[in-house]
Amino acid sequence: MRPPFPPPSERSAELRRRFAEEARSERPDLSALCLLVGAQADGSLDETGIDAAQIELDRLAGRLPFRPGGPRSWAVALRELLGDRCGFHGAPVDYQRLESSLLHEVLRRRRGLPILLSVVWMEVARRAGAPVYGVALPGHFVVGFGPPQEQVLADPFDGGRVLSGGDAELLVAGATGSPLDPSMLGPADPLDVVQRILNNVRAWAAARPERSDVALWAVELSLLLPSHPARLRYERAQLFVQRGDFVQGAIELDAYAEVVAAVDEPAAARVRQQAHAARAMLN
Repeated sequence: MRPPFPPPSERSAELRRRFAEEARSERPDLSALCLLVGAQADGSLDETGIDAAQIELDRLAGRLPFRPGGPRSWAVALRELLGDRCGFHGAPVDYQRLESSLLHEVLRRRRGLPILLSVVWMEVARRAGAPVYGVALPGHFVVGFGPPQEQVLADPFDGGRVLSGGDAELLVAGATGSPLDPSMLGPADPLDVVQRILNNVRAWAAARPERSDVALWAVELSLLLPSHPARLRYERAQLFVQRGDFVQGAIELDAYAEVVAAVDEPAAARVRQQAHAARAMLN
């Protein structure tokens, strides 16, 4: 298996505690949460490395012009700095790399998925005082500047290209086959951004059964978020069974069956049968 590899269990437990604490704070810090995800993925990312990533975001923000103007001026300033001068961008091949979902690696490689590049844009711009936020278009994350009536969108995956209304419509149509709905242009909540990042990690791992370790920590971090789909508990149970921990998998399946029984008893019965089958694998 290729690196990165998760940290030892004691370090992992501490990272999860901090992740849960930050996620439940009054104002969750997006960069801190993303770096804790990175540390859970990459055992080589220690506290010095986490601090270095925050310092790099501060350094990049210090290179922006002082209050360049309105939303378009901010978008252009970010594109010129991060896209043109620093070379942050994405390419199709980046979807094949776990590092493309880890903030510290995106800062190092200056390559990543749209949502992680957008996190770089947002965190640099926020530090410089820009009116910036994430915009979770279906299938393609971008950043927005300014209030709705003056909103300017930029695509960090394309080096920060400033988007016209037609560009945004094409992105949505390409991802969904449907027209752009104005509700899609609202600011994304930081915890929703983190959940989407973890979804990307889970999708990456699902295509690589040998990296069920990655799928497991991604599910477990998702379960620490204040709001999450109940079905993630079923996914975690399946991963325990897949990894040969049949007892824990059966326990998790039984617990999930209790949740499901309140709304769908036949489905709960099927889950209980899976728990029985997991225990039978011990014989």
